[in-house]
Amino acid sequence: MGKKQEKKTEAKEKDKTRRDKLAGYFFDLSKLIFAVLVSGGITPLFTNISDGINWSTLVLGVISTYMFANFATRILK
Repeated sequence: MGKKQEKKTEAKEKDKTRRDKLAGYFFDLSKLIFAVLVSGGITPLFTNISDGINWSTLVLGVISTYMFANFATRILK
């Protein structure tokens, strides 16, 4: 009975580690999307580019960032 319980505990630990790593991956993806799309979308404010801000890219970046961060949070729960 002791070995069965050890295997069950070990399986739970592996599952928790797997969920933590998967959630970390989605958090990192969220940060990357924010850095590229949102931060990159507002750079025309600081440069002399006459095109202006690409609002669709900015909105897509914010929504994607939120979705991936929310998904990572759900994985951890």
